Amino acid sequence: MRYVSSMVAPDLASDLVTGWTADVPGTSTVVPDGCVDVLWISTGAIRVCGPETSAWSFAFPAGTEAVGVRFRAGRAGSVLGFDAAEVLNKRVALEDVLGSRVQRLLSDRIGDAEDQGSRLRVLQDQARNWIEVAAPEDSAAETVRRLLVRDSRTTVAEMAEATGLGVRQLNRRCMRAFGYGPATLRKILRLQRFLHMARHPGAPIDLATLAVAAGYTDQSHLSRDCRELAGRSPGELVGR
Repeated sequence: MRYVSSMVAPDLASDLVTGWTADVPGTSTVVPDGCVDVLWISTGAIRVCGPETSAWSFAFPAGTEAVGVRFRAGRAGSVLGFDAAEVLNKRVALEDVLGSRVQRLLSDRIGDAEDQGSRLRVLQDQARNWIEVAAPEDSAAETVRRLLVRDSRTTVAEMAEATGLGVRQLNRRCMRAFGYGPATLRKILRLQRFLHMARHPGAPIDLATLAVAAGYTDQSHLSRDCRELAGRSPGELVGR
């Protein structure tokens, strides 16, 4: 798959991680990242890809193109008006979330754009419209995400204390915002932290050093999480 990620406009940066374009012939595999994508496929379909708990694969015919926007972990539900747990491990049609008219009009606008860059701009403009009228992000979810991005070793008890919630109440709020509880989110964001570090120029060669730097107890801990979330060893996952 030829995949190109691009920075979003500054006014969208607090809600979107990235915009992206792709040519997707054959089979591709996606590793959980805690985010929700809205993507247009050149068949005319628009899909909302819910948060994942394990890697999943998809296949398209040769010549298929796609453009997408990726919402930060915990944000898509409040923007699009759904409980993230309801779309966990699912890819649903946009019409099932916002209605057939919204999907039809947006699909036509994107399809009429002259190239991938233009199609992506149409989708980002639509995301901006959704965000402008959206409910605020759940403050507890925002706090949990910020804590885990800063330190992937943060305990659930520490997250609960920082949000002023009990552990059970925090778990319910996280389920609505992220699709799963804070412990699962921590595991997913820690793996993403490892991948980011491993692919950075000048990263340490040995996986043991990378594992500890990413927040794992040791390399065995990293290997278990990689197998559980991605179905691959750490070396396979980063192409080493």
